[in-house]
Amino acid sequence: MEERIEFTEEMKRDYTILIPNMLPVHLQLVGDVFRLHGYRMELLKNEGPSVVETGLKYVHNDTCYPALLCIGQFIDALQSGKYDVHKTALIITQTGGGCRASNYIFLLRKALKKANLGFVPVISLNPAGLEKNSGFKMTLTLLLQAMMMILYADVLMCLKNQVEPYENEKGTCARLVERWADRLTEQFRRDPRIAALRVRENVKRIARDFDAVPVTPAEKVQVGIVGEIYVKYSQLANNHLERFLLEQGCQVHVPGLMGFLLNALDHNIDDINLYGGSRLKRWGCRRVMRFAGRVQRAVARAVKAGGRLTPPETYGQTRSALGGVLGVGCKMGEGWLLTAEMCELIDSGVPNIVCVQPFGCLPNHIAGKGTIRAIRERYPGANIVPIDYDPGATRVNQENRLKLMLAVAREGSRE
Repeated sequence: MEERIEFTEEMKRDYTILIPNMLPVHLQLVGDVFRLHGYRMELLKNEGPSVVETGLKYVHNDTCYPALLCIGQFIDALQSGKYDVHKTALIITQTGGGCRASNYIFLLRKALKKANLGFVPVISLNPAGLEKNSGFKMTLTLLLQAMMMILYADVLMCLKNQVEPYENEKGTCARLVERWADRLTEQFRRDPRIAALRVRENVKRIARDFDAVPVTPAEKVQVGIVGEIYVKYSQLANNHLERFLLEQGCQVHVPGLMGFLLNALDHNIDDINLYGGSRLKRWGCRRVMRFAGRVQRAVARAVKAGGRLTPPETYGQTRSALGGVLGVGCKMGEGWLLTAEMCELIDSGVPNIVCVQPFGCLPNHIAGKGTIRAIRERYPGANIVPIDYDPGATRVNQENRLKLMLAVAREGSRE
């Protein structure tokens, strides 16, 4: 095996680290935290046919669609001439789980070599120490600050989705998100401890600002989006699904990222309960989960105190919504969390759901498509449409299926 290119302490000073774009607000805020710790982070914004074509050129077309897009976006950016490729590094997550996502980093290095860019360092972003780089260290402080920013971003996304379909002046909510993102980054720059201690005050003010946006009440179709994490969130992957649904007169509901992260931690507890293991590890994970639950509940109370809007669901609420439809031992990919999010959406009055996944993503076909029948047995009014995304899937076909789902939703609302 060839030796990988390490990201060294010397590189930290003058290398730009590129981040693949999945959740613009979340990753921008997380990138700001890394910048405060001395890393030169930049969130990629290149998209379009060139990214897909580049991915198809350097990644086998049987590979998971998110891998193809992430790698295509990286190499497309490096070949654009915008960056000094000898002063640029890439960063990508590595979960270590059974999903193919654990191998994206190796596919990326292989693709870089094929594109004559094998000298570009690739940083593994993982909390488990799977790969280490002397110039990139995930300290506890950095990790906690990044998690706090993700919590804020979930609130911004949730409230924006509730108000944006009704705003009188288009773009008001988007500008409000940008303004609060800048304000939160400035708080962290001045004193991260104060920014963390002010979470309830900040969330209350965020809720008040969104509640004060001038709106015109209207009847909208309530549509939830669930599925494989990259396709669910990435506009590049899902062909701007949220924008399309907004244009069709919908209010969109998208579960936050914090639930996915807490679910990964919760798996450790479930594994020990089901198969045995370290009691000390289980105790530690439970302590962290209880703390995270208290923070999420505090955020929910702050949102309610700041206006009439609905706060993001806590992870505990999501897990409770599963109700035995799928066992918690099903944890490859999004696993039972995907099923629980569908149940939670229906419980909260959102019966129309788009379940998105890359074509051939076996874990999400099982936890997504495979559970639709059981969900419909519990909720006869559930209107769920599974949509596959890959380089060969046509946007017209996807949008026609979405329009059919919306037609069923509107017909059901008239009955």
